[in-house]
Amino acid sequence: MERKKTVHTLDTPYSVIPWPKISQDDQDAILELLCQLLAPLGVYRRNFTTPSKGKRKRSKKDPSSVTQPSAAQAPTATPVPPVPELAAHVDVGLSAISRALQAMSGKNEPGPPPADAPSKRRISDSRPSAKPYTVVFVARSGQSSAFNGHFPHMVAVAAQSQPADQAVRLVGFSRACEDRLSAALGIPRVSSIALREDVPQATGLVDYVREHVAAIKVPWLQEARSGRFLETKIDAVPTKVGTKKPRLS
Repeated sequence: MERKKTVHTLDTPYSVIPWPKISQDDQDAILELLCQLLAPLGVYRRNFTTPSKGKRKRSKKDPSSVTQPSAAQAPTATPVPPVPELAAHVDVGLSAISRALQAMSGKNEPGPPPADAPSKRRISDSRPSAKPYTVVFVARSGQSSAFNGHFPHMVAVAAQSQPADQAVRLVGFSRACEDRLSAALGIPRVSSIALREDVPQATGLVDYVREHVAAIKVPWLQEARSGRFLETKIDAVPTKVGTKKPRLS
């Protein structure tokens, strides 16, 4: 007969922010609209950019041994068209999106920092006139919660600096879609994508997301501001007692 024991664990007393609930049909429709929007970026990268060969060590060559092509053999340079305007309104990657969300959250701080405060490196977008996000897309399938579990909290706090009807939305895809997003963008791997305000040709996608995806609420923020004491949450978890290993003499 299995022996059991009760293990007590401590947890935060504040409410947990869940991911927005989105039906699978709405997820598929949003993914289709997103891939259609990002397709021009993938076409540009495949046709007019050179894929990276990684950080392999390049051997040093003797300049005298390298033969320079003659003027007759030199290929004619093909003019490269400018990068699509859409690229300036799209961020890709966990680090870039997290930094931008942190910059949006910083707008909620009351007043400037004191003059005698120690100087800190400003975390913001490299573009001085960068606009706030409207939608953040995350491919959750196959990822650990430790990798993307901070997005609901950061998006919820960042939305406090926006009007209620224009608050940034968070879309988590439950099915595997990394391959489709990678093909649409023309890059090897994609885990998260964010769209900024006034994205060209994205009005239909943004309106659809705002209609079918609710803004994230922050119940723990109101709980913390209320000043009411909340007791530490203690969970009692029943676990099995393993068999005792015999001592080797």
